[in-house]
Parts: sequence; C-alpha cells; structure tokens
Amino acid sequence: MEIIKNNPYRIAGILSNASERELQKQKTKIRAFSKVGKEIKSDFDFDVLGNITRTEDLIDKAFSNVEQNQDKVNFSLFWFLNASPFDNTAFEYLKNGNDEKADEIWKKVTQNKEVNSKNFSAFSNLGTYKLLSESQNDIKEGIDAKVKLIESDFFKNFVHTVADETFTIDSEKQIKILIDELLMQFKNQYSSTETLQLFSNCNGLIQKYLSKRFTEEPIHNIESLIESTKNKRKKNKSDAYQYGLNLANKCKAELILLQSLIGTTDLKYKTVADQLANEIMQCGIDYFNKSKEDNASNNYLQSAQKLTKIADSIAVGKLTKERAQDSLATLEEMKDRELSQAIDVLESIKSAYENNAVQLMAQVKKQEASMGYGQSINWSKVTEMIMNSIDWDKATELIIDVIPKENIVKIKNSQNTSKINDYKKLVDFILGKLGYTHKIKVKYLQYWESTRIATTATRTASTPQSTENEGIPDWLKWVGGIILFILLLKACN
Repeated sequence: MEIIKNNPYRIAGILSNASERELQKQKTKIRAFSKVGKEIKSDFDFDVLGNITRTEDLIDKAFSNVEQNQDKVNFSLFWFLNASPFDNTAFEYLKNGNDEKADEIWKKVTQNKEVNSKNFSAFSNLGTYKLLSESQNDIKEGIDAKVKLIESDFFKNFVHTVADETFTIDSEKQIKILIDELLMQFKNQYSSTETLQLFSNCNGLIQKYLSKRFTEEPIHNIESLIESTKNKRKKNKSDAYQYGLNLANKCKAELILLQSLIGTTDLKYKTVADQLANEIMQCGIDYFNKSKEDNASNNYLQSAQKLTKIADSIAVGKLTKERAQDSLATLEEMKDRELSQAIDVLESIKSAYENNAVQLMAQVKKQEASMGYGQSINWSKVTEMIMNSIDWDKATELIIDVIPKENIVKIKNSQNTSKINDYKKLVDFILGKLGYTHKIKVKYLQYWESTRIATTATRTASTPQSTENEGIPDWLKWVGGIILFILLLKACN
C-alpha cells in the first residue's frame, strides 16, 4: 500500500511515536546526510516495505507533513509505533526479516481481545502490517484492526502517544478519514464489489458511509452521461437512436452497482434511474419523429421500440413506467399503421354498402307488402340500385388516397395474421362490387392474386409443351369439338 511505503514517518526514518527531540535530531541527521550524498538508512527500513530512495525534496516534505497534530494522527494510522514490550520484540523480528514471527506476536495480544491500554499499539501495528499484504483476507484483517482501535475508548491513548496530549479527536470523523484514504488506495486495485467485501465486517454506520461514498460517483457519472446525451440529441436528432443506445450501455454497470449498494427502492436510485429511462425514451421519440419527417427508409419504428423497452426495464417510478408503457402501446399500434388504416377505410365502405342494402331491402319489402295481385318486384333493378347506392368514383379515390401503392409492401410484410386475413376479406368484398373501370384502378390491393398469377405464369413457362395444342384452354377445345360435330352431321345429310 503506497501510503505505508511512502509514509512521511518512513521517509523520515522514525516511528510515529518518536518524541519531538528524537524527531528534530533525526531531521538534522537525515538532511546532513542528504546534502553530502551519503546513503541514508534507518532501523525501520523493514524488508517487507521494499526499497526506498530518499531525496532532499522528499525529506523536507515528509517532515512538513507531520507538523500538525491531525496530520500526525492520520499518517500514524498507516505506520508503526513502539508503545509496549510486545511492539519492541516484534520490531526486532521485522528488522531481521522474520515477518511471520512479528505477526504472531501482535496477533497473540489482539486476537479475540478487546482494545486496552496495553495493546492499542499492537492493534495499530498489526493493522499496518496486514495492509501491506497482497492477500485480500489479510487486508480485511488490517482494516478490522484499525477500525476496532478507532472505535475503542483507548483510541485517545493512541492519539496522545503520536500527537500532543492536549489534542482531542472525533472518532467518527477519524474513521471517515481512514475509509477515504483506504478507498483512494484501493481505487485502481480492486473492483467496487471487492472493495466493499474488504469492509464487510464493519458496523452499520461505516456501511452507510461506504454506501454514500460508493453511490456518489456512479450517480454523478450517470447524471453527466444523461446531460451529455441530451445536448447531443438536441443538436442531431437523426443520430438519437445511437445516442440512446450508447447511454444505456455506458450506464449499465453503474446501475448494477447502485442496485447492490442501496437497492431499487432507495429514493436516490429511483431518481437517477427514472432520469436515465426518460432520456433513453426521449432519444427513441426524437429519432422516430425525425426519421418519419425525413421519410427515412430505415426501421425507425423498431429502433424506437427497442429504446423504449430498454427505458421501461430501467424505470422505477410509476409515472415513468406508465409513460414507457403508453409509448410502447402507441408504437405497437403504429407498427401496423398502414394495415390498420387500410382495414378502416375498406370496412367503412363495406359498412356503408351493407347499410344501404339493408335500408333498400326494407323499403322493397314494405312496397312488396302493399302490391296488388299480378304485381311483382323487379329484383334486377333492386340489385342494381344496391350496387349503385355507393358513389364508387369517390370510394375508389378514397381508397387510392388512404392506401397508396407504396403501402402495400408494409401491409404485405405485416406479421399480424388476424389483421391480414381481415384485410384480404375486405379487399375481396370491395373488388367484387366494383366495375371493371374502378377495379383496374385498385387491383394492386389484391397483392396475393398478382403473386399467384405470376407464380403460375412462371411455372407454365418453365414446363415443356408435349403437343402443339397443350397451351389451348380446355373450354376452347370443347367448343371446337361441338362445332366440328355439327359440321360433320350437315355433311352426312
């Protein structure tokens, strides 16, 4: 851990409970050695710490960093002090490179024991030693030892040993300072989950502070990404789909972290999740509207649906969830918009025709009831009246206007089988009522018939003819046979 290896006390070559006299003496000595280029060594350059190079600037900075009482406490918690015979013995082992023996001594007076006036320094020293380890279990032990020391009634003994006896300190504040420093040390070494696991033995207050610290950064990151996406979306709505997709992907890990820390019911999570969902949704809406306005040929409807579904999966608040659901329902309706419009206009014409037929037939029945003997209804005329009860010129114009040829491709590609069947029945009905002139204008509505005819024609063209007459229709062959038979009879007579 860098704060231990480059601790001001280590650079100064002294323990953190060195007296002011010892500190000044060491300062004079180490500066003198530095100026003449003489190698500076200390009794506390333990092998476990690795090598160190002491420059004049580092030395000056080190002594400057331990002038104030608060700084002395802060840096002492990441260094060693000698305040008991146990510490003295452990240091002798450390000097000789026997780290395990030093660890054993400190554990002997701390393990399963409470902090007291005789072992408080052992808790601190053991914690420092464990924090130097590469093992996460050791680091966890080191944190536990430091926290136990600070939370104890004997932390004041530690403070008065490394700082002035008149100096008082807030233990809760000191724990936060310790945690902040540890988090800084762990930042590029462990993941958020791993770091939280290192503090898993800590109490509720510490866990609450950790949650606050860990949520500040991801919430800030998400809010920054939302703002950045919003600015880009407003400037270029044509790329809003990609902006929304990128936003969702970049915030995914942050949201998962927040869920693990504070849960989805926490107000802070709800707020940032709904902000994120609304921006992703808005990206889909702006992209859809812009693509529609530009008559884009891409699948902008499906893209808008995709972003809205992502937003719906993120949203927590009732209003945001309802907005997402409403948007999805609207987009689903628009998915088969051309087909729905076609069905509506064809259904309206069919309904008008059938209503007219019912009314006319009612009038005919009424007239028939009042007719005298020998009078009859001209049913051909009635049929003609029903057929002409619709202004087919206007009906045809309406069909062409509402169902242009370019919509047929979208209708044909619809996956809504039920609506497609309704459409086909309506087209067959309407075409069955139209005269040739009108029918030819809207024949394109019956796309399946043209496909069938084209397929039949292709199949016929690809089949070799075995005789000259194979392409002649059967009815023509039959008529020709009758004519030939009549001619033969005349010839016999």
